[in-house]
Amino acid sequence: MLTKRNRSTDRLSALLAKGESEHLECKRSAAAIDPISRSICAFANDLAGSGEPGAIIVGLEDDGSCADLKVTDKLLLKLASLKDNGNLQPLPSLNVSKHAIKNCEVAVIHVEPSRHPPVRFRGRVWVRGGPSNRQATPEDELRLAERSIAASRPFDMRPAPGTGLDDLDIVYACREYIPRAVAEEVLERNERSPDHQLRSLRLVTSGGATWGGLLAVGRDPLGRLPGAYVQFLRIDGEEITDPILDQQRLEGRLGEILHDADRLLRLNISSRTEIAGHLTEIRHPDYPLVALQQLVRNAVMHRSYEGTNSPVRIYWYSDRIEIMSPGSLYGRVNPDNFARGQTDYRNPLVAESMCHLGFAQRFGFGIPQARKALAENGNPDPEFSFSSANVLVTLRPKQ
Repeated sequence: MLTKRNRSTDRLSALLAKGESEHLECKRSAAAIDPISRSICAFANDLAGSGEPGAIIVGLEDDGSCADLKVTDKLLLKLASLKDNGNLQPLPSLNVSKHAIKNCEVAVIHVEPSRHPPVRFRGRVWVRGGPSNRQATPEDELRLAERSIAASRPFDMRPAPGTGLDDLDIVYACREYIPRAVAEEVLERNERSPDHQLRSLRLVTSGGATWGGLLAVGRDPLGRLPGAYVQFLRIDGEEITDPILDQQRLEGRLGEILHDADRLLRLNISSRTEIAGHLTEIRHPDYPLVALQQLVRNAVMHRSYEGTNSPVRIYWYSDRIEIMSPGSLYGRVNPDNFARGQTDYRNPLVAESMCHLGFAQRFGFGIPQARKALAENGNPDPEFSFSSANVLVTLRPKQ
């Protein structure tokens, strides 16, 4: 089984086979600290936006031959201290390790792309241009600064690396989304292309399709966000190990998922019919539809899409319904104010898209409306449970 060090050595060997490049620099010794620091700065800035780490191999000649350097613990500490001496700002993320490449002892500095470029070495911005470093132009610095601003945006407003306009379903966007998001009279006199319209709605940027754009109008949202679906289980009993009556995986774009969720909720609600005076039918559902809709939509809107492959889960037991949303409470929301309408937005673009698509009318209104509908139907108040991994709401049937 390959260890992490083996994989790292294999990557270095593959890079060396191609020679010095935008991801690889060779230095014969650590005597010239400034050139090494400039390379660290350049790799951290990652002007090309590859997202790949850069490697500085100390102990090799420019042609890749061995420089017969003795790699000691003192040398490794000297190289590792370069990020902390105050000359590189903001501090880059790097690690230093000892390797043997073709029986040659070397020290390797792995430099991760910075999330907050531009990184400066002694006040100057350095970038990589093929196999060499150069001082950044004003246009380079602007490009890096814009990337830093993008990284500080909410996740759903950041561009998804490696995507573009082709990852969005333009036909669907023009037919279903844009007419709902832009006033009719504006559309009638608007001569902008669909590309410009999608940019104005923040579904695509110069850096690619945004994560929120992929969720709202993407061709294949799950291809980029494997957890962006809803898992539904109807369980014949009170335990997860009891027989499963039905299971559904709701996937696609936001509008499609929420439409399918509404359909499933309607199908699974049971109603008792009472005949009142003058043969009037009065239906008594075990759960009010509007409460279930609001709680499921809330789970989809406020869940964490970043760093998790977990879906929103709806587990419908014989004695309760559990709706679980990945991610903890966000921002100003806490366990004390959660059920009273306090709101904050982990995913403001997702919330905006759901509003355009007709699945959110008033922000901050979902939980109070669900509680009101449950009370009017005779159901107990929902039970909320919070952890660092998820938010869980449990509903009990009408008494």
